[in-house]
Amino acid sequence: MLLVFDIGNSNIVLGTYEGKKLLKHWRISTDRQKTGDEYGMLINNLFMFQGIHMKDIDAIIISSVVPPLVVPLVKMCERYFKIKPLVVGPGIKTGIRLKYENPREIGADRIVNTVGAYEQYGGPLIVIDIGTATTFDVVDENGDYLGGAIAPGIGISTEALFQRAAKLPRIELVTPKNVICRNTVTSMQAGIIFGFVGQIDGIVCRMKAELGRDVKVVATGGLAKMIAKESQTIDTNDYFLTLTGLRVLYERNM
Repeated sequence: MLLVFDIGNSNIVLGTYEGKKLLKHWRISTDRQKTGDEYGMLINNLFMFQGIHMKDIDAIIISSVVPPLVVPLVKMCERYFKIKPLVVGPGIKTGIRLKYENPREIGADRIVNTVGAYEQYGGPLIVIDIGTATTFDVVDENGDYLGGAIAPGIGISTEALFQRAAKLPRIELVTPKNVICRNTVTSMQAGIIFGFVGQIDGIVCRMKAELGRDVKVVATGGLAKMIAKESQTIDTNDYFLTLTGLRVLYERNM
């Protein structure tokens, strides 16, 4: 059984695979203060609830955009699973060409999403990861990574709004029925949700214009489902895209 870790700035998503089948998956908060032992106990509890034992795991792959957590997680894997994990980074076999000025600058999550999306849908593609940051990545018909764009995510922007505007309350991120709203809470929801939908649709349209053709647009990330419902350019929402990419990368590096 393969265990995959996607360590993001806000959440860690992990899942177990038997071959190509995703058996179980979990989402936990990213905590830079936790030690490897604490993560080991947390994961053991998650496993026990689902009837999985640590000894069932044969291999592990980790993708992280939070450098301080890589060493604790690697040590946790070595101590609790007796496995040295594969870490996505320079030197790993991706199976794609990275047409970037400095490939080492590309976040591990963007590479993993690109690999997973091309494996699932072919190319050309625009892959959008709607998380702490919103990333846009372009893949051509050969699976080559062409580059993309990075924008502040919904969480970052709304947190800045709460901190800088003293009279505005913290709100639940849900889609309002209208854009013209009659109270502060729904006005904020409309501005945030539809504002980000407009940002995503605008960037996608510009990317398509630069490419000179229509391409499939795939979204992933914790908030992707909500945004995809309102977007005019997102074709598919794939919640498990990053986990798929991690599985594919592991298979290419066996």
